Amino acid sequence: MGANRDEMLGRPWTPPGRHWPDRDDVVAGRDDLAGGTWMGLNDAGLAVCILNRHGSLGPAPGKRSRGELVLEALDHADAGKAADALADISPEAYRPFNLVIADNTEAWWLSLMAETDDVRAVPIPEGLSVFTAYDRNDTSDTRIATYLPRFEAATPPDPDTGTWTEWQALLGATETQGAVFNAMSFRMENGFGTSSSSLLALPSIQAAHGPNPMRPIWLFAPGPPESSQFTPVDI
Repeated sequence: MGANRDEMLGRPWTPPGRHWPDRDDVVAGRDDLAGGTWMGLNDAGLAVCILNRHGSLGPAPGKRSRGELVLEALDHADAGKAADALADISPEAYRPFNLVIADNTEAWWLSLMAETDDVRAVPIPEGLSVFTAYDRNDTSDTRIATYLPRFEAATPPDPDTGTWTEWQALLGATETQGAVFNAMSFRMENGFGTSSSSLLALPSIQAAHGPNPMRPIWLFAPGPPESSQFTPVDI
């Protein structure tokens, strides 16, 4: 998984760590304003990311923080059970979102759109998927139309050798088509932009449960990925 966080750059946050005493099996970045997270991992090997849908940036009166949903998903040990549980949330409690839930056997995409009154849960197929504020691989979004072909053409990461070169370069790509926010990493005049970046790999079932069990690998850049160093998260 490669993930950029786009947010108001002045919003306070803390890098990934074990920040929740009541969830000591969770490693995640903390949104210091609302108390939730944009991306996290638990000791069972479940990884979860959330993105705002188009036109729904920021809080709204009477709505809960979407960052809570990542923590709720991480209360589960596998992706299927987490997807089932989160599909049953009260949709009127949240602003629209895309939620990606994955373990080393399956992955799910949950979405809540402004024009619907329920949460949609869809299995993510094998292969490459790109999510923004729109649907999976939705090339009506200029950002996806520009960068999906580049990810498809890139050499996949090789976490065993620590090789993430082409994905890391793409996450930090600043070329744009039209508006500045169509770049993979950007900064707007109003202070909204790419505030951090992550590269995450989950070990296979065999590697995770073999004689020398492997742990997930999470590399984190505490700033724009084109200018910030990726370093391992302590998990």
